Amino acid sequence: MQKRRIFVTSALPYANGAIHLGHLVEYIQTDIWVRFQRMQGHEIHYVGADDTHGTPVMLRADAEGITPAQLIERVWHEHKRDFDAFMVGFDNYYTTDSPENRAFCEDIYTHLKSKDLIAVRSVEQFYDPVKQMFLPDRYIKGECPKCDAKDQYGDSCEMCGATYGPTDLKNAYSTVSGAAPVRKASEHYFFKLSDPRCEQFLRAFTQASDRLQPEAANKMKEWLGGPGDARLSDWDISRDAPYFGFPIPGTDNQKFFYVWLDAPVGYFASLRNYAERKAKDGEKIDLDAFLRPGSDTEMVHFIGKDILYFHALFWPAMLEHAGYRTPSKVYAHGFLTVNGEKMSKSRGTFITAESYIQQGLNPEWLRYYYAAKLNSTMEDIDMNLDDFVARVNSDLVGKYVNIASRAATFLTKYFNGRLSAWEQLSRIDPVSIAERSHSAKEIADAYESREYGKALREIMRVADSINQYVDLKKPWELAKDESKHEMLQVICSKCIFDFKMLSIFLAPVIPAVAHRVAHEFFGLEKDFAWADYNVYPTKIRPYDHLITRIDRKQITSLVEANKESLKPAPPPPHSQQRHAQHQENVVETAAQPSTISIDDFSKVDLRIARIVMAEHVEGADKLLKLTLDVGPLGTRQVFAGIKSAYDPAALAGRLTVVVANLAPRKMKFGMSEGMVLAASGEAPGLYLLSPDTGAQPGMRVK
Repeated sequence: MQKRRIFVTSALPYANGAIHLGHLVEYIQTDIWVRFQRMQGHEIHYVGADDTHGTPVMLRADAEGITPAQLIERVWHEHKRDFDAFMVGFDNYYTTDSPENRAFCEDIYTHLKSKDLIAVRSVEQFYDPVKQMFLPDRYIKGECPKCDAKDQYGDSCEMCGATYGPTDLKNAYSTVSGAAPVRKASEHYFFKLSDPRCEQFLRAFTQASDRLQPEAANKMKEWLGGPGDARLSDWDISRDAPYFGFPIPGTDNQKFFYVWLDAPVGYFASLRNYAERKAKDGEKIDLDAFLRPGSDTEMVHFIGKDILYFHALFWPAMLEHAGYRTPSKVYAHGFLTVNGEKMSKSRGTFITAESYIQQGLNPEWLRYYYAAKLNSTMEDIDMNLDDFVARVNSDLVGKYVNIASRAATFLTKYFNGRLSAWEQLSRIDPVSIAERSHSAKEIADAYESREYGKALREIMRVADSINQYVDLKKPWELAKDESKHEMLQVICSKCIFDFKMLSIFLAPVIPAVAHRVAHEFFGLEKDFAWADYNVYPTKIRPYDHLITRIDRKQITSLVEANKESLKPAPPPPHSQQRHAQHQENVVETAAQPSTISIDDFSKVDLRIARIVMAEHVEGADKLLKLTLDVGPLGTRQVFAGIKSAYDPAALAGRLTVVVANLAPRKMKFGMSEGMVLAASGEAPGLYLLSPDTGAQPGMRVK
């Protein structure tokens, strides 16, 4: 087998919040893949870092009365603690606020500028006269210019779905100071993503290669459009002072690189820092082979589907035209729901990594459960807490460790821990070698392709067959007859051999248990390699419990510990500073909805509608145009802000719910004649409402 050289990254967590169970989906997914590759004998370097720059960090530090450097130092230790607790084995965990990252950013920018891919244009933005800073869209609120809904953000309305610019808001105010912002022009720096050179490269990168998953490639095709569509817009890569970040060369510290430019560059910075540390220990890592084109190395990114745009368009285009290597693979995953819903503070299902550990839950329980749910697609995964308890207790305790506990007792008691000679074992089980090799290949292929659920299903199928073998041979009865002790030893030896094989297959998922099995149970001096699955052991040590069952009371305590009492939030005062919520995506609306009468509700005409056609809207980032069949009410055209969540091709024929008596609204893309209903919460994602089977277009919802 040819030895691969792989550079692996996970998305960088933002230094403005705690690691939670939703984050851990990605890091556990990546870590399992990395551990599997290491067991195969490949050279692999897994690095990460905290994403530290930007307005939210600056404002939070200011609110806490500390410097941004002090804030990110504290959060770095919190994040590293949580990753270590869940055995996410970074080779290097660094920070984007580093000299290595600054050097890479400046080098990339200089190369892009030399190729005429940087443009400077005047941009009019809202400016906070109290804080004396330009305001990003999500730091501005006001009344929607379309429906007059209050307290809407500066990019879209959560009530009517309209999209607009922050300067279109009515009665706008800064969420930082509460002051009314003023318009002010400023020069901004743009990466010319619309340049034909970028478009040509990105079409090849996203469509003519296997670097993206099929559904990700299709999403990129939507964003790119057909040749000549010119859907790509130039990317604003600058922010005005004051800003916590790297200054753009030649701007006298008045312009800074936008955080999304320097965040992925942090992958390279962390690798360089790691290589320099290893060099001090006498180990050389060929950096150019990993960072420059032309070598046989691989660069693999694991990310959430919500940042696919940055990693599949901006990032590779920057790298290609700055002389760096581009990603070999970009693997996107879906979001996490808990009990079928978005994580919620009020329900206690917005669970931090720290809280999980503090409540005494084993992190390998979660690693196993996530692995059982994960596959190679961008589908969301659900953590059903009852299923979590049942699956871990059944699979890990009832099936896997049960094999060792059943067989080890007899070997220790009657044979001083010695296994039968291999010749004896092979006589009673002549087909085991072929079966083991077949399972090993099937499981290895599943790990390689990130089909972890498939791998674990095969592992548990083998575990079931071993337990059935024990039930059939009844070693407890053989133990009563000394004349049958040779057969007892052979049968228990087979079980222990198979247990070792299963431990190797599970090692990427439950590495701490596998380590204990190798060192404490089998007395080895090294961890398992994948090829060890077919190496017959000769002796065991006394068996000690490896995994305990989950007590349902532990889950109840975990949920209760994470519940947060929600109190109505006062409106933002004009002179009081508020914490910015941008990039956290974890804040649940605190105020309870006001009541209405049944007469008020009856004024809203809700109807079942069938989506006849769904289309992209040229020039709209968030909208899809829906053609709806509303039965007796005829056909309606509705513009819905659901583009980020749904592929238009998948919507045709689907039933949904529409507000049929909403006054038609003229938009720049056309007339919108209603509003479809969708659910959303504190985490990313939109979910169209769908009626039960049997509902027909035109039926009233009441």
